[in-house]
This record gives sequence, C-alpha cells and structure tokens, in this order.
Amino acid sequence: MTQLALYFHTLRHLRPAQLRGQLLRRLQSPARARAPRSELALRPGLAPLACLPPAPGAVSTDLRFTFLNVTAPAPAGSIDWRAPGMSRLWRYNLHYFDYLLDETLSDELKRRLLDDWIARNPPGTADAWDAYPVSLRIVNWVKYFTARARVATLPRAWLASLHAQAAWLAQNFEYHLLANHLFKNCVALFFAGGFFAGRGADAWLQRGWRSFVAQLREQFLADGGHYERSPMYHSLCLADCLDVLALAREPPIATRISVEPEIGARVLRAAGFLRDVCHPDGEIPLFNDAAFGIAPPPAQLLAHASGLLGQPGLSLTRTAERCELIDKPASGYYGFRHGADMLIIDCGPIGPDYQPGHAHCDTLSYELTLAGERLIVDSGVHDYEPGTRRTLCRTTAGHNTVAVDGYEQSEIWGTFRVARRARPVAASLEPHDAGCVFEGAHDGYRRLPGRPVHRRRMAYDGAGGIEVHDEVEGAGTHHLESRVRLHPGYMAVISKGYCAVSRPDGTAVARIEFGDGPEPQLEPGRYFPRFGVERNCAVLVWRAAGRLPLRLAYRIVKAGP
Repeated sequence: MTQLALYFHTLRHLRPAQLRGQLLRRLQSPARARAPRSELALRPGLAPLACLPPAPGAVSTDLRFTFLNVTAPAPAGSIDWRAPGMSRLWRYNLHYFDYLLDETLSDELKRRLLDDWIARNPPGTADAWDAYPVSLRIVNWVKYFTARARVATLPRAWLASLHAQAAWLAQNFEYHLLANHLFKNCVALFFAGGFFAGRGADAWLQRGWRSFVAQLREQFLADGGHYERSPMYHSLCLADCLDVLALAREPPIATRISVEPEIGARVLRAAGFLRDVCHPDGEIPLFNDAAFGIAPPPAQLLAHASGLLGQPGLSLTRTAERCELIDKPASGYYGFRHGADMLIIDCGPIGPDYQPGHAHCDTLSYELTLAGERLIVDSGVHDYEPGTRRTLCRTTAGHNTVAVDGYEQSEIWGTFRVARRARPVAASLEPHDAGCVFEGAHDGYRRLPGRPVHRRRMAYDGAGGIEVHDEVEGAGTHHLESRVRLHPGYMAVISKGYCAVSRPDGTAVARIEFGDGPEPQLEPGRYFPRFGVERNCAVLVWRAAGRLPLRLAYRIVKAGP
C-alpha cells in the first residue's frame, strides 16, 4: 500500500499530455529518422552566431573525454560512444557535442568527431538519439556549421545527419516530461528551421518559435525565476533564451517571425533574477538540483545578456552599501545582501506540480555568505544515479532546515520522483531598522499525527547578526532535528553556549550562539558543489523532543574585522 500511495500521489499531479506521452512511449515504436529525399538547401545570409563558449578541456588530443569531473578510460586513438561504464548523464554529455565549440580543438579533430559519430550512431542508438541530447546536439552543430568560413563546403553527410535529427526530433518532443526538456526541444527545432531552407524548414522554424514563446511564458515566473526553482537550470534556460534571440535577429529569420517586446522583457527579467540571487563569489545558490560548472558562469552569462539585450546594469560587481532585500515571491527566494554579506532563503514551491524531478527537501533552507565567502551551504548535487549520494542530496537532512520525526518534508523517492510535497503557507520579507526580517512556513509535515507546521523567522540586525527562530506547531509529541551545514573551508569548535567558526589558520569568521534549550552536536557531513565532487564538512545538529509547540533558536554573529 505504501508503494501504491507513492505512485498515486506522484501521478495525480501529471498533466494529461504527460500521461498520454508516457503511454505512447510504451505502446508505439519511436518515429524513424529518414534521410532527406532531395538536395538540402541552407538558409542564405545566416551569419555566425554570437554564443557562449564551453569550458575547454572536455576532449583531449588523444580522445579522452572528461565530463562531470570524471574522465572515461578509452583505448588510445578510438572513441567509445557507448561508454557503458559511465553514468547516463555522462553519456548524454558525450553526445551533446558542446566541445565542438571549443576553440582550443583543431578543425581536423572536430571533423573526425563528427564523421565518427555519424558512422557509429545510426538512428535509434541508445542515449545518442534520446530527444534531450539530440536537442543540444542540433544547436551545437548549427552554431559550429554557421561559424565555418564557407558553409557551402560542409560535407553532405553532416547536413544529412543534422536534417535527419531535426526531422526525428519534430516527431519526438518530450511531452511526457515537459519543463526544461521541452524547452530544449523547442529551441533545437527553431535552430534547425533557421539553418535549413524550404517548406519543411519553414514549418520547423514557425513551430519552434511558437513553442519557445509558449514555454517562455509558462516556465519563467513573474519575478524572472525559472519555475523548476533550480538556479542551475535557470541559467541553462536563460542561455537558451539568449541563443534564440540571437538567431531571431538574423535578417533571414527576422523577416519570418515576430519578436514582440514582451519576449525581450521576459528574458531581461530572467537575467536580472540570476544577477540578484548570485552570491558575492559570483556563483549560484545550490538550491534543488544545482551545481557549479554545468551552466555558463553567471558573470559570463550576464555579460552576454547585457550585450545582446542592451542592458549594461547586469553586472555582478555591484556592492550594496545598505541592506538590499532579495524579494522574489513568485519563485520563493528571499534574503538580503549587505556589503560582501548575503543571505538567501528558499521558501517557494518545490517546482511545477507536474514536474518536480529536480526538487529537494529544502523548504526554509538557506545559504549564507559572510565577507564574500560562503559560510553555510546546501549539500549540492553529486550525480543523477540511484544511490546514497543522490538520496542524501535530496533529503531534508541535506539542507539547513528542520526535520520532524525523521520524515522528509516532501516524499522524495526514486531518482527524480516526489509524491506528497511541502507547500509554503506563509512567506514575507520586510525591512526592519538597518536590516530585515523574514518569516515563512510550510505544511510538509501536516500528513503526520498532530498536523505539525514548521515556521521559521530570520532577523538580520544590519550589523552582522542573524537570529534564527524555528517553531513547530501542532499537537502531540514529536522529535525535531535542525541542521546547519558549514562550508568545508572552515573549522568549527563547540564551546559552552556557542560554536566558533574559523579559517584553517585560526582567523575567526563567525560565532553561532545557542539559544535556550538543547545545545547542538557537530557531526560529519558531505558537500557536493560539482557533479562528481565530494567534500567532507561539519554539520551542526540540534535535537529536541516533546509536545508541540517546540522551539529551537540560534544566532549567527559575524566576526569583527
């Protein structure tokens, strides 16, 4: 019955299109990719597109591939496109062809990669022909092909393969998943339609544009945040938006579509959202499925957006001389920045109800930077493979929030699934004196006896002190655990009434002062800032038991200069 309940509470949120897509995927054979019947025509007048370069180093000269901080063993001089010993996401990266845009690689090596992939990955090959990697590969091939000095000399085998991939994708949009997967499908079809010419390509162009605009309006919220509430996927989708706008401005494309001012305004809000939520170190928060090094660096992405959108105010280098509020009610991100200090809190829905695959149990969790360096961090993401690391990253214990009776805020299961999920029931951020006060609550534990509700209040005094008050209200006797995960770069020592946090050289960074009630313990934890990277860290854990309401409190005090 427990497993049936998980399925019920997971499936009941799906859209009819997803259910239909899931059913068709199981009952129908995938659409076949067909070679073009006639000579391929390319759209004339298409200039090289301004785009963000990938991080170099994914491919070495001896054809060793490194993705997600893992290098695959391979016989020298050969390419193993199946890579059976690697994770599925690693294999996806192999087939994305981001490295085709790496200017440090020779044209001869790129030619070899293209020829070898086409020869050894016929339509229907596992992983290589899944719709998601097909979508990313189409965009990368179009960017590379248009960047070549003489597009007319492109080998016909390359063009025929690209055309076949686009035709296949047009029949295999990921309606069973939606969200960022469908967004990628729309972008790729628009790119294919912009690259080729003819009636079929025009249809791809129009469908890709209409679908992109519809998804842009649905997936980006009023405050500019992406609705999956992952700063990493927000950045990836923002990069897609900039690619689409760059292509849409090309003269042979601009005459065939209408780019309404609202489209640019939405993309600008998305760029502003990224600027506002990044830490002083220039990187994203690690809420939900988020890790460094997957999306383009925020500074690079915002500089590109600034040039494309004509908005010079997108820099990350600004400093808030006074307490500046971070108030993103649609996404559920709240906090402040003040000088080189920053607090950001997650009190939003875990994602769209019909696609919470990248959600974590991080409601009312937070990250804190002091003096430009991260002090309190979320766990991040190690991989997308079933196992203890994936589970830990998604659990309530992986975040700086409160667990009740050992249960998860949201019923995470499998690798990407969520059954019953926590929902915010209150969230507000108000200025107060020289600082600010946040108050929020969620209902993730109401399914337990006594219907507990977790409420959190965080008050910043404007001078380096942050008070955290947690209350779990309801009825009955319960057990609470509250965690604070410290960045691995610090040492922590508990003394009577407080925890001293310092750098390895002994320089004091902060004190975490304990309120009335139980004192915490220091326990070992793990931090996954990048895919494939695991670091040990210290976690402060408070435990309390008794009849509700139960309260826990502590105060974070920044060390003096």
